[in-house]
Amino acid sequence: MDKRYQVFISSTYSDLKEERGKVMQTVMSLDCIPAGMEFFTAIDSEQLEFIKRIIDDCDYYILIIGGKYGSMTEDGISYTEQEYNYAVSKGIRVLAFLHDNINQLTTDKIELDQNKREKLEAFRDKVKTGRLVQFWSNADDLNGKVAVSLTKTIKTYPAIGWIRGNTPTNEETLQEINELRKELDELRKYKQEKESAGCEIADVASLDETISLSGIAGVYHSKWETTISWKDLFALIAPYFIEPLNDYLARKSIAEALVEEIDGPNPYNPEISSKDFQTIKIQMNVLGLIRITPAKSTKGGQALFWRLSEKGVKLMNDLRVIRHLNTTGNVE
Repeated sequence: MDKRYQVFISSTYSDLKEERGKVMQTVMSLDCIPAGMEFFTAIDSEQLEFIKRIIDDCDYYILIIGGKYGSMTEDGISYTEQEYNYAVSKGIRVLAFLHDNINQLTTDKIELDQNKREKLEAFRDKVKTGRLVQFWSNADDLNGKVAVSLTKTIKTYPAIGWIRGNTPTNEETLQEINELRKELDELRKYKQEKESAGCEIADVASLDETISLSGIAGVYHSKWETTISWKDLFALIAPYFIEPLNDYLARKSIAEALVEEIDGPNPYNPEISSKDFQTIKIQMNVLGLIRITPAKSTKGGQALFWRLSEKGVKLMNDLRVIRHLNTTGNVE
């Protein structure tokens, strides 16, 4: 189907008229739909809400920063920065282009107010943090870089796009899409089953076999030791991993559970030896009871996270459920 992408072009207005005009022509030449506030040279808060609705409809967001910070809201933030913040919050793919040497611009294209110059520098730093940006020196340089970057971004990160409302729906195409969905569901199911089954390694210790574990706890870092079956160990720690825990919290939770089992409640600062912790990690993963996968942490970095597999949930329920007692006091 013939799909077109809508691209929002954001910048200060009066100082970048020439640059915006060329970029809009380039966007149209790539069969995309340019969007921008060409008719809102005197923007206000009410119009900013309208701009946000336009950004919501866009697939990509081009940010051009020159030598001016631009008009500011009552909060002291420029409307251009407000637009950028909103696009980032909505997860729209951002292509940022910063002038490489503001000092070379003429006085009518730079901020003379010291406060605005500082805000502009802070804005540039924010945009450069956590993403690749490109630097431009003149309108033609900017135009060429926008053309290359937008083409590459569309190819690498295809968005939803727009299709004409009168585009005929092909029944055969819909059937193909439906078949692809079915195949995708089957692949997902297969992946989950493989994850639940764990690694195929011969002679893996059974759940009834035991392991000796040790660590330290208490104010004086007293050593603790225990021997426990893999089944009992899993039953002890499984509830901690109903929700994902990172590697650090997983180790802490396992140590607390083991020391509490040995010495009673409220163990002080318990730790488990690094070697034993890594052995538990590998064994639970191989047994297919706990999935340990890398994922993005809340601070933006990568971390290992532990979570029960489907197989692990079933075994935990079987081991930890409270069963009904018959009149003889035996579990039925």
